[in-house]
Amino acid sequence: MTRLEVSHDDLFGLHNLPYGVYSVDGAAPRVGTRYGEHVVDLAVLLGDDVFAEPTLNAFMAQGHERWVAVRAALGEALGGEVPEEAVHDVGTVALHLPFEVADYVDFYASEHHASNLGRLFRPDSPDPLMPNWKHLPVGYHGRSASVVVSGTDVIRPSGQRKGPNDPAPVFGPSTRLDIEAELGFVVGVGNRMGEPIAAADADQHIFGVVLFNDWSARDIQAWEYQPLGPNLGKSFASTVSPWVVPLLALDAARVPTPKQDPPVLPYLALDPPWGLDIDLEVEWNGDVVSRPPYAEMYWSPAQMLAHLTVNGAPTRTGDLFASGTVSGPDKDQRGAFIELTWGGRDPVTVAGAERTFLEDGDEVALTATAPGADGSRIGFGEARGRVIGSK
Repeated sequence: MTRLEVSHDDLFGLHNLPYGVYSVDGAAPRVGTRYGEHVVDLAVLLGDDVFAEPTLNAFMAQGHERWVAVRAALGEALGGEVPEEAVHDVGTVALHLPFEVADYVDFYASEHHASNLGRLFRPDSPDPLMPNWKHLPVGYHGRSASVVVSGTDVIRPSGQRKGPNDPAPVFGPSTRLDIEAELGFVVGVGNRMGEPIAAADADQHIFGVVLFNDWSARDIQAWEYQPLGPNLGKSFASTVSPWVVPLLALDAARVPTPKQDPPVLPYLALDPPWGLDIDLEVEWNGDVVSRPPYAEMYWSPAQMLAHLTVNGAPTRTGDLFASGTVSGPDKDQRGAFIELTWGGRDPVTVAGAERTFLEDGDEVALTATAPGADGSRIGFGEARGRVIGSK
């Protein structure tokens, strides 16, 4: 037996205890928690075979009461002596996609981001927002199979593109490859078809939160997205962090959403409305280029899930819905490079060079922290990916 000493100031202390899936020396993946600089095997620690599974899905499907009970048991167990065979140094393990992604929907929940793109794409419009934007959380359905864990290389996508001065579309690798700094919300327990999830019940269904990078080929997207929305410009890769921070760990991070005007329809109303005070950071080739604040998001996770199911659509364990790009009111808070460089017009300096969109070999990492219990801070790990040339 051994006792693990982790500081109250550690981003992965008792106030956090995120869930992930790890393996050692090529063995079968298993569920663990991050505690300081350790990965602790939960099947060994708690004596429960549900954590010997290669994903979190079986545990998540057990429901909210079980999530609460396990979190309490984890805190108690880690406060004392733990079996030595359960403990691994975080630097010695391989981290895997923590859950099997069932379905994936991406929203567009930041007023700052939507307004910036409206000004870029529709400069002559009197209102940068589309008429429906403040009435419902706009979203699109993506490809769950292209969600990958942090550290996975991203192959530059190819597709059709047509510039404003091109006489006809051409095919080839994207020349305007971008990122979108987002949060992803993992559904632990879904709903039956025809039985929507009320906004007030969202936290009974949302298991946890991951960092999410929605890689975006802006030139492919611009040519294809009218009239049905993004397709190949988005479907090639999305990167998530390997640690799922439980929604239960984020009580201290709940904050009011920005005022929603006009008032939302009743199915989107929540009293009190809550967002999350999570500070993201975007690193490009080692340089921090943006710090997007999630607290600025207009639409909350509960509203997104309520809207996703209000038509009777079912959700399942492992469903993932993402927030859309997180952006704030200031230039250094923009969560996509198309915003940060204003469509490529205003380059930023990265590692001593002026840059607009991603080049082969570039590496982007998202990180984030949030308030935790008793004045602590909570970490989310990172969502990191490197661009390699198209095949």
